[in-house]
Amino acid sequence: MGVIELDTSAIAQAAPTLNAGDKVELSGIVYTARDAAHKRLVQIIENNGTLPFELKGAAIYYAGPTAAKEGMVIGSCGPTTSGRMDVYAPTLLDRGLAAMIGKGERSQQVKDAMVRNSAVYFCAIGGAGALACRCITECEVIAFEELGCESVKRLRFEKFPLIVAIDSHGGDIFLTGRKNYERRTVTG
Repeated sequence: MGVIELDTSAIAQAAPTLNAGDKVELSGIVYTARDAAHKRLVQIIENNGTLPFELKGAAIYYAGPTAAKEGMVIGSCGPTTSGRMDVYAPTLLDRGLAAMIGKGERSQQVKDAMVRNSAVYFCAIGGAGALACRCITECEVIAFEELGCESVKRLRFEKFPLIVAIDSHGGDIFLTGRKNYERRTVTG
């Protein structure tokens, strides 16, 4: 299968059709948030406050971009380890978050919340933040500016390369990849 071109406005509808291992070029609006921002977002939810962006159908990129150099929209913008957000992710997923972007495995609680809410988890290429920024055409801080690089930013992606790591049916490349490797090693 080739690369699937997907706009963030259609993630919620497309999630059931995506499978672990699919290659995607994502375009549209994405919000950055790491653990400090996630903690604040969940506190706002728990206090019945107003979030800085609409969660329903949204995509969050686990990234803390560096400052933009002259002539650039954003600095290096690679993924951070997703497991640090696992304690907060089910709350956001249960309120409509459609997609998460990061690197690394997720907890069973997050995978259960993804299946329950028909959400998807994409992996971005770790260590390629300087290249990733070329696929970002807009960047605006929208919340928690005092967190610096970890503030919540509104980004516009243009064909940002991703892999569906965990799909809305529970398919997980970390599990299938490990099993395939073990099978090849044993039969090798």
